[in-house]
Amino acid sequence: MHTRKRLMTVTGVAAAALALAGLNSSAFAATTLSTGHVDVLDAEWDGAAFALHVHDETNAAEYAPADAVLSIPAAAKVARPTGTQYGFLGTGAQVWVLPQDEATATAKNILWPGISTEHLATGVFANNTVQYKLGTVTRNGAATDDFSVYKVNGSTVDRYWDSGTSTSYKNKTFAVGGHDHANWAFEEPGTYKVNFTVTGTVGGVAKSATATYTFTVSN
Repeated sequence: MHTRKRLMTVTGVAAAALALAGLNSSAFAATTLSTGHVDVLDAEWDGAAFALHVHDETNAAEYAPADAVLSIPAAAKVARPTGTQYGFLGTGAQVWVLPQDEATATAKNILWPGISTEHLATGVFANNTVQYKLGTVTRNGAATDDFSVYKVNGSTVDRYWDSGTSTSYKNKTFAVGGHDHANWAFEEPGTYKVNFTVTGTVGGVAKSATATYTFTVSN
């Protein structure tokens, strides 16, 4: 179980400082995250609206998705798994994977990506669940089918999200108050822009927030 103090986002701190100085927060460059435990999808609810954050668990820092770049180095490359259950990973010989396993990520000194609903309390959302929905995905500015997230349980592959389908594997439901890890896969090097939306129903009304995440994949 992961516990942590609520943090003001790095963006929030910077924006507050800049406001006092009469400056614009866009002057700050995005922070690149390349190692450690990072919750890529981290939803919060303030009683009226959702917000999505990138939470760097290792360094106890939190970022707005627009202010973080998630870096995937050549060390993340693995041979594309064989078997029909992995057909969604394309036909290339290799694929870049941020692994579901912490020991593997640590050994390669790459990101260990998490999916969090820890900030969301029970008794707020219908069925005590929320959904993370995959939206548009681009690589180097063009729509791409090269992104997917999946979890391996023994011989079973649970595909969470996949940009390579038109309708399937776009929306996954998670219980509130939880934490999960899966494999984040990229089939080609380049700069990916990935849109995710978190949605939950409160008092019969659907509430949501959308953010764009940037991943840079190096050859």
